Amino acid sequence: MNNHQEKRGRVIEVRKNSFIIDCEEQEISAKLKGSFYEETADKLPVVGDYVSFLYNPMGDSVIQSVSERKSFLQRPDQAKTGVMQYMVANVDYCFIVTSLNEDYSYNRIARYASIALQGGAIPVVILTKCDLCPNVGRYIREVETVSDQIRVHAVSALYSIGLDELEQYFVPGTTIGLMGSSGAGKSTLINAIAGEELMKTGEVRQSDSTGRHTTTHRQLIKLKNGVSVIDTPGMREVGMARTGEGIDHTFADIIELESRCRFSDCKHETEPGCAVKAAIASGALSRERLMLYKSLGVENTNNYAKMKEISKRVKAYQKNKNRLM
Repeated sequence: MNNHQEKRGRVIEVRKNSFIIDCEEQEISAKLKGSFYEETADKLPVVGDYVSFLYNPMGDSVIQSVSERKSFLQRPDQAKTGVMQYMVANVDYCFIVTSLNEDYSYNRIARYASIALQGGAIPVVILTKCDLCPNVGRYIREVETVSDQIRVHAVSALYSIGLDELEQYFVPGTTIGLMGSSGAGKSTLINAIAGEELMKTGEVRQSDSTGRHTTTHRQLIKLKNGVSVIDTPGMREVGMARTGEGIDHTFADIIELESRCRFSDCKHETEPGCAVKAAIASGALSRERLMLYKSLGVENTNNYAKMKEISKRVKAYQKNKNRLM
């Protein structure tokens, strides 16, 4: 009798070349079938993927295929220039967790939001430790300027402040990805949401308000309310390769202004008829937001299609200019 029947489950943990699959309330260890090693890295299973596998009750099961993804978050691997790190799949909401102390960074939030939007997830910024901040409203308003597609909530897991606002995301079958640097309060937030100690929390150093890394690998946790949470290792620096579409979503207001500039290759510096400069002069757009947009665009060095399009526009403009001279 052949016990190796094909089943479908979800990858809840990845450690090098071994996988843990959740299937029918069981955690099953699995390996990849050989042909996977001929595929590109983005085709390999990540946490959150739904996979078909041959079940082996006596040892490792064998993953046969990966189902189509509805979202796929990725970022550049900082240790390997030009190499992408494939993070998680099938996430509905990306909770960007940032504490309202020295950890807060508008630029980092914008980077995370771009990654979420590029990957097909909805960015939800969770500003933690709001009990320690005397001016929470200012931070909420500032984060809301990142993108019109971003959602913002200020909470204190310690005092259960604002947690009721998050209940709208806890629909059974929903998957939430957690992003944020160490010490931001991701593990504390999960424990508060779950109502039990699911994740180990680390102490926060008083010197710089950062914490020890309490998550060392990505893992999917199923809560009793039917929601799945994928925790990610703390990421302090987030690169921007291949997130051009995410940048466009995050800065849709600037993209729209650029379309109204007199020149298609406008740098928004000294050119006449610049709609972006006019918006800054009127106060409709802050200079800091424009600088962030420019800096993220420069970092997005792998967005070849956009670079070619810009080059084409410049050549067309120069050709037209020479014709008029």
